[in-house]
Amino acid sequence: MLARLTINNYALIDALDISFPKHLVIITGQTGAGKSILLGALSLLLGARADSDVICDRSRNCVVEAQFIDDDGQERIVRRVVTPQGRSRAFIDDMPVTLDELKTLTSSLVDIHSQNSQTMLGDAAFQRKVLDAFAGNAALLGRYEAAYRHFKELGKQLADLEQRVALSARNRDYLQFQFDQLAKAALEPGELARLEKEQLELANAEDLKLSLRTALDALDNDRSDVQTALKEAIGNLSRAARVIDRLEPLLQRLESSRIELKDIVNEIDSEQEKITVDDARLEAVENRIALIYDLMRKHEVEGVDELLALKDSFQASLQEGDDLGERLAGVRRELDEADKLCAELSAELHSARLQAAPELSQVLQSSIRGLEMPFAAFSVQIDALPERGPAGEDAVRFFFSAAGDDRPKELSKVASGGELSRIMLCVKALMAQHVQMPTMIFDEIDVGVSGSVADKMGRMIVGMGDSMQVIAITHLPQVASKGNAHYLVYKEIGDDRVASSKIRKIEGEERAREIARMLSGQEVTPEALANARVLLGQ
Repeated sequence: MLARLTINNYALIDALDISFPKHLVIITGQTGAGKSILLGALSLLLGARADSDVICDRSRNCVVEAQFIDDDGQERIVRRVVTPQGRSRAFIDDMPVTLDELKTLTSSLVDIHSQNSQTMLGDAAFQRKVLDAFAGNAALLGRYEAAYRHFKELGKQLADLEQRVALSARNRDYLQFQFDQLAKAALEPGELARLEKEQLELANAEDLKLSLRTALDALDNDRSDVQTALKEAIGNLSRAARVIDRLEPLLQRLESSRIELKDIVNEIDSEQEKITVDDARLEAVENRIALIYDLMRKHEVEGVDELLALKDSFQASLQEGDDLGERLAGVRRELDEADKLCAELSAELHSARLQAAPELSQVLQSSIRGLEMPFAAFSVQIDALPERGPAGEDAVRFFFSAAGDDRPKELSKVASGGELSRIMLCVKALMAQHVQMPTMIFDEIDVGVSGSVADKMGRMIVGMGDSMQVIAITHLPQVASKGNAHYLVYKEIGDDRVASSKIRKIEGEERAREIARMLSGQEVTPEALANARVLLGQ
């Protein structure tokens, strides 16, 4: 229940702090006193759009706070703050929350029925919600809604995958050709550098061979002056070293040079033997180099490594296309399963609605007839939607006739304002029994009715107040006299000659005078006061 409401700097309300009891709470006041402002502040707390125009004092924030207490004594504090710049913040138990989180919580705590809410009676979604609440379909509907969301999400995934698969199919031939060409080339890392080196050797084979042979001729044992000179030098130095010991290292070095020179001659000879003039191999190498450069120009890359990376990329794209096809088949299977589940749950909903519709029709018709429409006819009709929707495949429609015609017409097309008020009260009273809403607020739901009808509506509201907190803003004395607590909204002129809206609890003689004012107008007559006391006594 709404235990306490605090409002600061909202429209004509400078500061307000009021506590509310359980059961039926009545709020009255003259036209323009600020009842709608009070309701506007509450709506802001429940997630309505924030508007800086509601701030009276532009130097400070607007703050609306409410304390809710459940049957176990647990409390929740909900607060909304609006800055002069129009920015708003929401808090639950002093923790910042999003507006959606605020709405989710408060929608389970308070239901506000404003003066123009009667138009909801003609709304197909509202009519379906009434039937589902009466049928106790909350859990089943929750399962269906989850299944339907999953079904729609799978549908989006399927459409996306189909588009990607189609695009992959269009590109597949191109990708396959490019991949096959690179795969056929059988490129190897570092291959181009090796080929270019080999091509250089093959292209210069004759010159290289001639150079090595010339080098051999200069160093060969039989023809080389170098070898002869070394032998002579070693012989002479050996004889001298026999006398001078310090020449021994030089002799060893010279001998090492002779041996090294012999090894060099052997290696040069081996290398020149390896060099062959092979025009066929040269042509093959040059063709291979040309192929690689052609591929590099075609794909606009700068090396074999990049060509290999590109080949891997083509292969990955081809594999992705294959994977997309498998995923597409999987999503189609999931979608079929989700469709079957939605169909099953939708059929269960349809069956539950069909079963509950006649009883709902009878209950509401009886309730409506009790508000001085003795010949009223009310029925609930269920039709099939063109396609499955977020709440199933049923279109729920209310039909009504005030005169008991054999063929009632759609409620929104035939009911008057006063009739809509009575029907909505019956609907709200019925839903209150099924949705377990802690607090319900009526903003002049009794508009357009008077006399004994107003008295009966008041009794119905009292009955609702037995099991929940009902806050009724009313202009009818027959309703106002039935509350467990009565609050008066009024305007007060301050020292600064600025009007502000106030609210206070009234009891006893003051409450009787307020009821009398509602009966007779601005001037309270003795007869009206006596009548007010009778109403309060009842």
